Amino acid sequence: MKIISLFFLAAAAFVSSTLAQQAALTAADYARAEAMLGNRTAPFVDRNGVRPTFLSDGRFWYRNLTPTGVEYVLIDPSNGSRKVAATMAELGISGTQPTRGGSGRFGSGGGVVSPDGKRTAYIKDFNLWVRDIGTGKETQLTTDGVKNFGYATDNAGWQHSDRAILVWSADSKKIATFQQDERNVNDTYLVTTNVGAPKLQTWKSALPGDATIAMIQPVIIEVDSPKLIRLQTDPLPHRSTACDDVSCGGGWDDAEWSSDGKTLAFVATTRDHKKASLRIADASTGAVREVFEEVSPTQFESTPMGANPNWRYLSGTNEIIWYSERDGWGHLYLFDAATGKIKGQITKGDFAVWEIAKLDETNRVIYFQAGGRELGHDPYFGHLYRINFDGTGLKLLTPEDANHVIAWSDDGKYFVDNFSTPDSPTTAVLKDLQGKQIAVLEKGDVSRLTATGWKPPTRIVVKARDGATDLYGLMFTPSKLDPSKKYPIINNIYPGPQGGSVGNRSFTASRGDSQALAELGFVVVQIDGTCNPLRSKKFHDMCYGNMGDNTLEDQVAGMKQLAAKYPYIDIDRVGIWGHSGGGFATAAAMFKYPDFFKVGIAESGNHDNRNYEDDWGERYIGLLSGDNYAKQANETYAKNLKGHLMLAHGTMDDNVPPYNTFLVVDALIKANKDFDLVIIPNARHGYGQAGSYMMRKRWDYFVRYLLGAEPPKEYEFKTTADPRLTNAR
Repeated sequence: MKIISLFFLAAAAFVSSTLAQQAALTAADYARAEAMLGNRTAPFVDRNGVRPTFLSDGRFWYRNLTPTGVEYVLIDPSNGSRKVAATMAELGISGTQPTRGGSGRFGSGGGVVSPDGKRTAYIKDFNLWVRDIGTGKETQLTTDGVKNFGYATDNAGWQHSDRAILVWSADSKKIATFQQDERNVNDTYLVTTNVGAPKLQTWKSALPGDATIAMIQPVIIEVDSPKLIRLQTDPLPHRSTACDDVSCGGGWDDAEWSSDGKTLAFVATTRDHKKASLRIADASTGAVREVFEEVSPTQFESTPMGANPNWRYLSGTNEIIWYSERDGWGHLYLFDAATGKIKGQITKGDFAVWEIAKLDETNRVIYFQAGGRELGHDPYFGHLYRINFDGTGLKLLTPEDANHVIAWSDDGKYFVDNFSTPDSPTTAVLKDLQGKQIAVLEKGDVSRLTATGWKPPTRIVVKARDGATDLYGLMFTPSKLDPSKKYPIINNIYPGPQGGSVGNRSFTASRGDSQALAELGFVVVQIDGTCNPLRSKKFHDMCYGNMGDNTLEDQVAGMKQLAAKYPYIDIDRVGIWGHSGGGFATAAAMFKYPDFFKVGIAESGNHDNRNYEDDWGERYIGLLSGDNYAKQANETYAKNLKGHLMLAHGTMDDNVPPYNTFLVVDALIKANKDFDLVIIPNARHGYGQAGSYMMRKRWDYFVRYLLGAEPPKEYEFKTTADPRLTNAR
């Protein structure tokens, strides 16, 4: 009887499998999924957040999207009064009135406008020039710039643009910048696909272990009567304390003028990011003195946000506000700029300061954004606080259990707080500097969206590989979930270590195609694993030296916990996909956990960091030594592939060059492994117009190999725009 029972069980399983393989999804199924993409869901969201544009008289206006169209709102912060109109003209606002919303700090052609608005600085023939905005007169500021040794250049590694990287002094009379030396840096090449002779694109990009990398030689330029003052310091590695480039926020990030323009504070970062030296230069002589050093056994960063560094030069009192993780958490410290001695720790506790939002030097108050301080809140929710320079008077200004995005008034007296969560829309309020609410501006409304069948993602918390550390993420399930069924699970991964899978914690109606993919019959999860920023130094450093870790142990542990909690998850049918760093992680998952992950789609992955920009790997792995990079490279493990793997890359990807993927392709061929490859001719890192094609290929692949069904042939996505914006003015 036992043998017969086993026979019938096997036969039943075979029939079930055969039927599943014969099942097919229709174009109507894909259309239903497509309805969950951002261009389809956004038009049904009303009053979701405020983007204020401040006027010269202190008032601000913003545009609202309503169920019936567009409206314009004018607010007077002094009394909270509100005026609503159908057009800007009805509010009495002209497009020529001075506002913060405009061309921004960059002029045309990559030029940088001076603080007084009278001149713009730009690069021409490898030298720095200024143009008088009123008269159009051009003045050459430097004369010895040559190819690969030019001034203010943004060209290094994957950054190569014509914008000028510099910092104007407050009086608009001086510019701080650098002459960047790439003369002996290796070249990187890409070749176009076209009829006739291909076109070669070449740029300078050092790789880990290269003897020569891009170096900058800091200079100060007097503008009125052009004069170049070279700072008396050795050339510095093309590095910053904020990200993997000398410019993350738009200018020379690690340089700040004194208020009187007589001195310049700047930070020199070593090639491996383990030491940062704060220095102050005399603007008239170029003399430089070192104030203090910050040393880390792993990598030092001055911000976990990857934008503007969290240090400030208080020239009026000769002090430095400095960010450090020396006590295990990202906090602010006050230093004496004359002696280099620490005067005190400003913020303390088991939470992470993310960003200095505003300084009030007169009253010695700092406004900053941080996460993880409020018990019971998602540590990735940002809150705004104020604190005195001496560490007293800490006050929470945005108490709601949500992610808070702040916009400051030009006069610094008020702020607009847009707060939301991934599963609840935005409420926008106006507050003063004490956190007192002046007015509720808008409350987001998703009732029309919900009526279409949309539902928000589920916020999830799982334990990391250690069984103790909380990890946070999102789970997407079909809008018509049947708990009695079993659904394959797909992990949408981005491992960092500069950011996680979920990304911004504010509300958005669609997060890529996660909900759309779920509609096809999957559970989709995004889990922020260990080794990512915004939390403790220990948390961030868990994978230091081994980017090949890719948080995969955390992902596996988390998905197993979810399957135990939600019986409708089929943990025997697991897929994974990601782009860029997520592509690296996806291939690693398929090679290192071949019995767990059955289907993977790796897009534009940096599969071997010896073939990626020097700064990236050397920041998170360290300097090339022995086989420390080779043992993390995906091609090393390609022979372990068991499941279905699709690799994709654009041939003109100037961020992660395509030969990263070709290394994996070569290894798979040599190992006699079956795989799928999508090459997108002339596409950059994000695929551009081919993005929808790649999304359709991704859906098809998971439907066919993870769901066991046949996708509709060559489904074509529709383009759509929010009809409310068609005639908006």
